Amino acid sequence: MTAVTDDCKAMRNAFVLAVAQALYGSTTTALVATAGLVGSQLAPNPFWATMPMTAMIIGTATTTYPQSLLMRRIGRRAGFILAALVGAIGSLTGVAAIFMRNFELMLLGSFLMGVYQASSSYYRFAAADLASPSFRPKAISWVMTGGVVAALVGTMMVMYTVDWFAPVTFAGTWAAMAVLALLAMLVLTLVDIPKQDVGVTASGRPLGQIASQPSYIVAAGVAMMSYGIMVLVMTATPVAMLGCGFTVQDSSWVIQWHALAMFVPSFFTGILISRFGAERIAMFGMGLLVLAAASGLMGIRFENFAVGLILLGIGWNFGFIGGTTLLTNTYEPLERNKAQGLNDLLVFGTTTITSLSAGALLAGAGWNAVNWAVLPLAAFGVALIVWLWRRPKFTAA
Repeated sequence: MTAVTDDCKAMRNAFVLAVAQALYGSTTTALVATAGLVGSQLAPNPFWATMPMTAMIIGTATTTYPQSLLMRRIGRRAGFILAALVGAIGSLTGVAAIFMRNFELMLLGSFLMGVYQASSSYYRFAAADLASPSFRPKAISWVMTGGVVAALVGTMMVMYTVDWFAPVTFAGTWAAMAVLALLAMLVLTLVDIPKQDVGVTASGRPLGQIASQPSYIVAAGVAMMSYGIMVLVMTATPVAMLGCGFTVQDSSWVIQWHALAMFVPSFFTGILISRFGAERIAMFGMGLLVLAAASGLMGIRFENFAVGLILLGIGWNFGFIGGTTLLTNTYEPLERNKAQGLNDLLVFGTTTITSLSAGALLAGAGWNAVNWAVLPLAAFGVALIVWLWRRPKFTAA
């Protein structure tokens, strides 16, 4: 009876968190579509054009683990609401930066948006907190489906708000992002996850023992490669398309299709994982990421960018959700905060590096170099999964 009750509550939380994911995702989709272009306008050198996106990822990487510890003390709901408030402040800081043409202020606003992103990365784990093992992959997927709405709202928002404060381009988009973050605060008040006792949640195995498990290593590594590859290519795409003669609207459409490809599969990814296993789905995701790079290397036509970004999104979905599901089987409930915190610290630490690399590769060696860089990263993800399969006495999750 308890399992049934917990799954009912898990379903409700998953729905609420899916709505929150949609609102957060709309802000980050708009940020991705505009950050590189705003950076091109404000940066003192083209080399730094992707720095606003990188600043957001640095904000995520540096606050992911502290937020996990904070939520252990104040609870999931309070932590999520506080981070959404920081996101609204970051968006308004970006508006001020655009009006003042201040690159450093834009980096600060982007960094604060990264704090919001760090919090949202725990939505999928929060949905799984009360779920039974059989419902857990579906709960994670349900949350990720919020990204479908985000893909549509975020890119359309860019198109309709880019000139709200003309001739100051993009300020309207960042103002709209602040409104969505404030709406997310209201939605997150509906999250119903009991606050755990701090003394109890501090127990469990040492973090080193949890993280040294082969399944944990592979789960974190696959998530790192999936997210790192996605950010590498996605960050460079709007700037590369502008450099190839395409318009802001062209790049917005490509980002929209990419975002849809990231989240539409979530409607069935959980079912596929339950049937075939997290490792096989993650392996398939790595293959799709390689195909995405191949599309980019085949030319600089609109369809090359579009097909590549669609494959990139689907590959990220399979790799990231597969890795996340595998990770949830490596720790006990009492250990979840530290295990999840370390995982996301590693994931967003990786994306910090790939985001920085995107600007450097694009400015120094061109669009092809960005796509070639995908291959060794994907190969590493594949090698990790094969290593786990070949280990003796391994049982699929």
